[in-house]
Amino acid sequence: MRYLTKFTKWLLILTIATFFINCGGGGGSNSNKETPQEASQNDEFTRSSYRGLNFYYKNMSPSNYKLIPLEESAFDSLSKIQKIQVAEKLLSTLFFGYPLNDLEKKVDSGVFLETLRTNLETETTDKEWLENYILDEEKFGKYKEWAKPQAITILTRFYAMKDLDSYFLNNWIAYILTQTIMFSPAYELDSSHSPDISRVYNRLVTMLGTESGMRYITYVHMMSEDNWRRFRSPEDNGREMLEIFLQDTNDSHVPLAAQALKNWKLNTESDTLEVSLNQNHQPLKLFNTTIYNGDDFYRELVKSTQFTKGVTKRLVDFFFTESSEAKKVSIINSIVSSKPNTWQDILLQIIFSEEYLLHTERAKSAEENFFPLAKKIDFKHQKSTFYHFKDYLEKMHQASMKYKLGKLNRVPLDTLSFAYYHKFIRDSVLLKYSNPKYKDNYTSWGRSGWSDSFIDNNYLNLDSTDDVKSLDIFVNYLFTSIVSRQATTDELKMFRDHIIMAKDGKQLFRNEFNIFISHNEDLVKEKSMREDRKRNIATIVLDYLSRLEATYQIREVK
Repeated sequence: MRYLTKFTKWLLILTIATFFINCGGGGGSNSNKETPQEASQNDEFTRSSYRGLNFYYKNMSPSNYKLIPLEESAFDSLSKIQKIQVAEKLLSTLFFGYPLNDLEKKVDSGVFLETLRTNLETETTDKEWLENYILDEEKFGKYKEWAKPQAITILTRFYAMKDLDSYFLNNWIAYILTQTIMFSPAYELDSSHSPDISRVYNRLVTMLGTESGMRYITYVHMMSEDNWRRFRSPEDNGREMLEIFLQDTNDSHVPLAAQALKNWKLNTESDTLEVSLNQNHQPLKLFNTTIYNGDDFYRELVKSTQFTKGVTKRLVDFFFTESSEAKKVSIINSIVSSKPNTWQDILLQIIFSEEYLLHTERAKSAEENFFPLAKKIDFKHQKSTFYHFKDYLEKMHQASMKYKLGKLNRVPLDTLSFAYYHKFIRDSVLLKYSNPKYKDNYTSWGRSGWSDSFIDNNYLNLDSTDDVKSLDIFVNYLFTSIVSRQATTDELKMFRDHIIMAKDGKQLFRNEFNIFISHNEDLVKEKSMREDRKRNIATIVLDYLSRLEATYQIREVK
């Protein structure tokens, strides 16, 4: 492990230790005190603990997953289109995608799942380049605090990250956690401020990058000012932490939590957390131990036996929205029985599972739709693209990190919300073509859209002697790229009827769609005319695809 990584870990320990001292931390049961033998261990992972709360854990090996993973052999036994469907399901869940030809090579490699797992364990991102790129005001713009620029930057980062590696995974985990009730920065509240977005999110990314355990990450978050800006009194904060992380709705526990937090409050003048010295000194029985103060409350909460089940239920509800309660209980029990210690242990166990990849069906979130599409169609952004994406997320009632209780409905599908969802995907993504003449003009909306590389002839294998066959090839390429299936017989007929005409006993492209048009006197113009007509066909097909239910779904693989 690199020196910088070790330094970051111990800096985090030093920071939280200083906080304990300043807050009068300590107290609680002595039963968790580290023994001399434990303290003498040289392994930093066994030494790094505070009163029984371990700081760091290695991620679990997939061989220890209890929620059955999809095996490589089972994946390879699927048909070609089924493999593409499974791969797209997994990749879109991770906000990622590949152009169809690249994806086909990967799924036919015989090691698709293994390679993806290996990539997610390895960091290849040039983070210095990445941050400089997304903060370049010539390319992405600068926004006032009212626009929540921190949220825009986070959305931009997913678009800009080139590699599906460990750094991408850490950002994705942080994003998922901040959409839930557990870690939402809740910028809709008057007491919360736009910097809280990056404070919560960046802290998660940083701690995930230093192999921090999920209990330690949660402990640091619960004690933070960001969390207190959401739940602002001892009683409110104590009650919500019990309910959110333990699913504990026992009202008799709330007064005990409030007493332990009696000297904690959010100063309403400055929305700043204050921890005074008049802490509780009376023993309180909670979590099957004795606690005294706020530090004890938060620490013993994350150490309690209910914690793993509580947070697992939150994430299972988030990913298996359409599953029956009985199925969810079975999934939760399987994951809990594997004894996860990191957020990766839960989330990777979910998304690589046979249950999720083969059987789950639900609506895609806008992020699961847009980010993979952007990579598949080589989408070029315009200066305001991610400001508008954030704005559309708000209109869809899917705003990132906005809500006090997180996204209670992961994908709101009321008429108005879905209308905005459809409008964004159709108008701003699928029907937007990036005109090369605006390549360097980031202020022009003409730059925004899919690129000619998406429909490059090298991907299509067109037959200039057979217009109908060539149309079918093109249509099926677009269908498979966007919805992971080929067009039906009826759909092919619909496009033929519109794009092909009968002439001199032959079936030929109509003039405005003729991708084989000849201009013998000017070959450059001929190529330009052919590309224009190819874009016309793509626009017709992509418009149709924008209206299909499958474009907005993660589907069961049959």
